[in-house]
Amino acid sequence: PKQNMVWRVALPGWAGATPVAWGDRLFVTSAAEDDDELLLLCFNTSGEKLWQVSLGNGNEVTGPSREEGNSASPSPSTDGTHVWAMAGNGILACFDFEGNEVWRKDLQADYGEFNIGWGMSSSPVLDGDELYIQLMHGPMRGDGKTAVVAALDKKTGDEKWRIDRKSEATFENKHSYTSPVVYRDGEQECLLTHGADYLVAHSLEDGSELWRLGGLNAGARYHPTLRFVASPGIGNGLIVVPTAKGGPIVGVKPGGQGDITDSDFVTWKLDRGTPDVSSPLIHDGLVYLAGEQGILTCLDAETGEEYYKERLHTARYRASPVLADGKIYVVSRNGVVSVVKPGKDFEILAENEMGEEIAASPVIFNGRIYLRSFDSLMAIGSE
Repeated sequence: PKQNMVWRVALPGWAGATPVAWGDRLFVTSAAEDDDELLLLCFNTSGEKLWQVSLGNGNEVTGPSREEGNSASPSPSTDGTHVWAMAGNGILACFDFEGNEVWRKDLQADYGEFNIGWGMSSSPVLDGDELYIQLMHGPMRGDGKTAVVAALDKKTGDEKWRIDRKSEATFENKHSYTSPVVYRDGEQECLLTHGADYLVAHSLEDGSELWRLGGLNAGARYHPTLRFVASPGIGNGLIVVPTAKGGPIVGVKPGGQGDITDSDFVTWKLDRGTPDVSSPLIHDGLVYLAGEQGILTCLDAETGEEYYKERLHTARYRASPVLADGKIYVVSRNGVVSVVKPGKDFEILAENEMGEEIAASPVIFNGRIYLRSFDSLMAIGSE
């Protein structure tokens, strides 16, 4: 609530990228005041802006009037000494914590001009010394090898490996807005890329394909605009695979070889009910899905059995649900933060109106909730 706001700082422009936090630093990407330049900004946890750097020009707004996003949609990554930021114009750069540039590369120069309907919004994912990127785009008709997955050396930006990600997807489904996800348990590890009608697991060592899940766009007729936006949710021994437009959602046990679509690795599948943009949350044997129209669904993680489907708030939802301090936080597009009790029974513990448009997921760190709206960065909590 507003009375618990520790600080609020205005941002130079709008965007939906989720901030990242480490120590006493917060990093967030944004459009500049001129709505053309793209920026990475660094704040301390007292709300003071420490520095900002340019990620180049060429911001593009997708959808009418801030409806869907812009070229500042990808979120940064950090390891505590450096921060990596990407913009939808194809610039990917590394900076130290003082804002000094370490390296910069133009992904469009290296991997082809982006051709994607709603802008390149996939975030780079840091794991160890590797920075993983996925670029799924291309002409809606015809061939065109434009789906690339690559591992970069985080220290130099040099390419360690790249693969062309194969798919029979056509039309808008060539375009993915998801981010890669690293799955790791005590027995296996892989990089997951989601889009172009498939979830694909890759070897972390060389990017080679380990297995893939299809059947995600397999209705009575092929859906030409079932492009994926929500990234997979992961838990120990479970991957929850969303699709789009209220379509199917699948529970998958990681492993296998080749096409696992009709195998025992698929533990459950629901024909309807996927979130469109929000990624699934898995906690304590339950799966939580924040639907686009404000419906929160709770499923059994092992069987897919539905425990409840209840309305949070009448608004659009873009942010993903986040668990912290034994509570689930879900943020609506018009700035209502719902606090939900985990469990099989639906219970709203609190509801707070921030009064600002929010597409970014909340960041909960060191006892505070950080919210990035289209206008500001806010810290909620105790002093």
